[in-house]
Amino acid sequence: MSNCTDVIPVSSSIHDHSYIYDVFLSFRGADTRNGFTDHLYNSLVDARINTFLDDEEIETGEPLKPELESAIKSSRASIIVLSENYASSTWCLDELVLILEQNTKFNQTVIPIFYHVEPTNVRKQQSSFGEAMAEHKKRMREERDEVKRIVWGQKIASWKKALRIVADLKGLDAKDRKEKEFIEDVVTNIHRRLGVPLNSKRPLLVGREYIKEVRSISSWLTDESCHSADILTIVGMGGIGKTSVAKYVFMLHSSKFQKSSFIEGINTKCSEKYNGLLKLQKQLHGDISKKIYLQVNDVSEYTSKIENALARKMVFIVLDDIHSLDQLDALLGNKCFHPGSKIIITTKDASLTERCSLFNPQVQPKHKKTSLNGLSKSESLVLLCIHAFKSQKPKEGYKVVSENLVKYCEGHPLALEVLGKALQKRDVAYWEECINGLEKEPRSDINKVLKVSFDALSLKNDRELFKHIACFFVGVDRDLTETILNECDINTRSGITNLIERCLLRIGWDNKLMMHQLVQEMGRDLVRQESPNKPWKRSRLWCHEESFKVLKQNKATENIIGLALDMKMLDKKKLRGSLELKTDSLSKMDDLMLLQLNFVQLKGSFEKFPEDLKWLCLHGFPLESIPLELSMEYLVALDMSYSNIVSFGMSYTNTEPLETGQKLIGSCSKDKRLLGSLKILDLSFCQQLHSLGGFIEAPALQRLIVKNCTNLTEVCESVEQCVELVHIDLSYCNKLKKLSISKLKKVKTLLLEGCNSDESQTEMSDMNSSYISLNSSYAIMEATPSDFKFFEISLPNSLIFLTLANNNLSYESFPMDMSSLSMLEELHLDNNPIVSMPKCVRSLPRLKVLSMRYCDKLISIEHPPPTLTNFSIEHSLKHLEVRKIKFDPQMSELNFYGGWKTLEPWSFEIDGMVKIQPLVDVEEKVLNSLGWKNLGSIKERPLGTCYFTGSNTSPKTQMHYEFGIFSTFYEGKEMPEWIEFRTDGPSISFTIPSSVKKLCGLNFCCVEMHPLYNLFMLPIIKVSNTTKDRSWIYDHYVDRFELGGKHINFLSHWMFGPNEMESDDEITIMIKQIPNPVCNTQRTKNCGVGLVYEDGVIEDALHYYKSWNHIIGGDLSGFQLATGEHLLYNMRFMNSTNTSPFGTLIAHGASFKGRQDVMKQRS
Repeated sequence: MSNCTDVIPVSSSIHDHSYIYDVFLSFRGADTRNGFTDHLYNSLVDARINTFLDDEEIETGEPLKPELESAIKSSRASIIVLSENYASSTWCLDELVLILEQNTKFNQTVIPIFYHVEPTNVRKQQSSFGEAMAEHKKRMREERDEVKRIVWGQKIASWKKALRIVADLKGLDAKDRKEKEFIEDVVTNIHRRLGVPLNSKRPLLVGREYIKEVRSISSWLTDESCHSADILTIVGMGGIGKTSVAKYVFMLHSSKFQKSSFIEGINTKCSEKYNGLLKLQKQLHGDISKKIYLQVNDVSEYTSKIENALARKMVFIVLDDIHSLDQLDALLGNKCFHPGSKIIITTKDASLTERCSLFNPQVQPKHKKTSLNGLSKSESLVLLCIHAFKSQKPKEGYKVVSENLVKYCEGHPLALEVLGKALQKRDVAYWEECINGLEKEPRSDINKVLKVSFDALSLKNDRELFKHIACFFVGVDRDLTETILNECDINTRSGITNLIERCLLRIGWDNKLMMHQLVQEMGRDLVRQESPNKPWKRSRLWCHEESFKVLKQNKATENIIGLALDMKMLDKKKLRGSLELKTDSLSKMDDLMLLQLNFVQLKGSFEKFPEDLKWLCLHGFPLESIPLELSMEYLVALDMSYSNIVSFGMSYTNTEPLETGQKLIGSCSKDKRLLGSLKILDLSFCQQLHSLGGFIEAPALQRLIVKNCTNLTEVCESVEQCVELVHIDLSYCNKLKKLSISKLKKVKTLLLEGCNSDESQTEMSDMNSSYISLNSSYAIMEATPSDFKFFEISLPNSLIFLTLANNNLSYESFPMDMSSLSMLEELHLDNNPIVSMPKCVRSLPRLKVLSMRYCDKLISIEHPPPTLTNFSIEHSLKHLEVRKIKFDPQMSELNFYGGWKTLEPWSFEIDGMVKIQPLVDVEEKVLNSLGWKNLGSIKERPLGTCYFTGSNTSPKTQMHYEFGIFSTFYEGKEMPEWIEFRTDGPSISFTIPSSVKKLCGLNFCCVEMHPLYNLFMLPIIKVSNTTKDRSWIYDHYVDRFELGGKHINFLSHWMFGPNEMESDDEITIMIKQIPNPVCNTQRTKNCGVGLVYEDGVIEDALHYYKSWNHIIGGDLSGFQLATGEHLLYNMRFMNSTNTSPFGTLIAHGASFKGRQDVMKQRS
């Protein structure tokens, strides 16, 4: 048996059938996993043969896993280890059958190994093979389900046939052979059969991303685009696996092209050798033309010859490790390629190819780009173990140290390989010592590879920016970092872009600066090398232990421009003496711009504190006010989170005139320094803070962050003088009484999450902004409806993002008017007791994102803003019971995020398009008009078990209506008695009989055999009137439900216009089953049709439904396919997955082409 390890020691060649693996190993785990098969696998890997192995066991009777089927079909050869108990595993036997099918269809090489079994016993199913077959037959006879018993019988027959066939193949017998020699013969045999030389050097690839990348590139190479040339750029940091992937693909496909060339390590060869670029040109030209001009020694002249050769022949070229435009221009030129040519470029510079002169001509080659991001933790562990232990798993006792090393490497293949090889045959203590050492100083051989990208940075600005980020700003918001470092004479915005393009930096989903740990260590090592043994002579100190010692010993010098010290990061048991630091220890650092002193006990006067600081972080500052003598004149960012500060005021308290620039801070007296440069103020988690004031003295302030200050009661009205404010965060300030911000014209983001407490009253008033009445249940709400007054609340009209989450905000206390928030694009109302969507939300003209997650009292969602593109109502499964969903038809495309329960709304409606309602709510006269008689017991029947919701109630049977078609479904194995025409199976054909009454519709019913407690997939139904050459294909808006029961009755009424169906018309109705993602065993038992005629009643009970536009007999022109058929499909609003249910709602039907594409996918 086998399991996907995602280890690819590459060797294969791909022809018409696309292969990923060289060999698939099929074996019985209990027999040989820890012995012969393990040794064979390791030998194949050592020989660089791409081998698929599965070391997971499976229970007898379980179906073959999809990844195993895929691996067998993607392998050039299969080795079948036929051991004593091989046939006892149904999984092994299923593998065997599939392998032989591949052998028949695609000539897959099959090598049976008779491991201590006789081929005769395999062929005739004797001995253990006969016993296994007898056991399978016994299980078949014991199976009570007739269908399953038939399936068992068919499988046994196919297994017996497969065993006879494999026994007759030319195999290898392990009998009387030494295992080592026998395995060597197997490896040699594989090499010979696959036509791969034993001495070829192939890269070892591990990981799903790399497999996916190989498949993607292989598809790109074989797309037969013969009318143009294609270029693919593979981007990634050094050592991430770009060369390995490119070489892998080159070895698979180079033989398909007239000429091919792989130029490896271009940048290294150009920098280390005289005339290196010229030599590479000669190599490339020789590969694609078989000519080398020895007399030509000019790069530009050779470029011309390469251009001529590229224009004449369809070539496949890989240029590995391109570093500069000069290299790219010299090797490819700027003229046209021969149609069908493919060029792969690997580089660390993502912007390189776009700047190449090759893309200047009017007829440009097609270009695509892909990037490699490294391995997952489990894949990293596999690669490390292959190099360290010659196995895919850690040796006993090495699991913890292996995982620690994997964590350090962060998925970097080169680092895993280098360290794995270096630690071979070393004990655990040596591993631990190595890991500890790496955290202090990285290995030079890894650093050398990574440093190439840094050396390529041409601007000093970018190099200094890289060091700043590596030492202090990894994990920090990009905008904050830019604000701070721009004041340090760093061109930050363009610099960050350059670092990203060089794969030295990336931006996380939350706008945080992210850097691979090895790259960060490389950057820090660059600073360390400024003075390896004397930290105080370096430009930056980031190591908390070193920073503490430098300050404690008063060795700080003017060289230091940045220093970080967090006392919580130190092991205080290892520190000697007092933990206090003198402020004088900072007095010599005249050029210090970045300073972090978190939870530090400072002693002494702040008068000689560095004056040129741009960023000052003082988490846990112990004093109740800011010292007067602390210089803040040039400060851009001040972070005093978790401090004991009581008040923060920037206002005059002296009645005497002050000199220019004099102000007061906190409850202090006068201060001779300015705060005019301050742009960021963070006082989060200051539990003693009760007031903020004097903002008139901070006119440049852009970000005010005061979250979780639970005693803050007042923010001075002078905050409205901070005209540059763009971001305000007052989350969980639950005693706040007053906030005046309506006059601010630039505030884009306002966070007022969790500002609720029983005594809080928040007031925001003034101006012509949005007036909101709220209870104290939020920063703008009251606590309980009976106890609270309503306060008028005014918000800035400029808001783009607003969160009012977590505030006990009910529908009644919600602001009734938000119409003035004309710029608002994102609103969060999460975790509030809202019953339905507030009316004021519906009127927001630019709202794109609305989040109502964990609003567990939500029962209806009606008329959200038509501009909405993302709507989330993820919820607690125990509470949410949305009973009504109603969208307007003019809704734009909407990403709707919800849980499984959202798939079963009790009521759902898009006006004029789709309507879903409980059957019990449908008027009796409507049911009579449909011909649905005697459905009384069905109406009250639960729709499904709903066992997964944790709810005590479950939706009742529903009626769906769209396109003039009514549908319902319920548990039951018998069709209603008024279904006239019946047949077994999924289709029925009949002739409409003559009648004096007018035919107005037909009822179609089918009984689906359905696994108990599983997803029920509503089938696609095709109704064809062959006489009139008309067809309608109906695919339901909501296509799956959680139902219980073995038989599901599906009933639909088709309401036809006067000309669609008449007497003597030939009608055919067919069912197309949709594959069930959980268990694909749903199928149609029987089906039938009942015709419905006018009953003579004057009142038309279906008048409302007939008034819809897009129904059969109405306007269906937008739903007509090129074949003339009509695809009645409004697209699903919910496309669920097991892990993250979400989907797309499209209010109008899909476009003509879109419907065709959808139908192709679902047919």
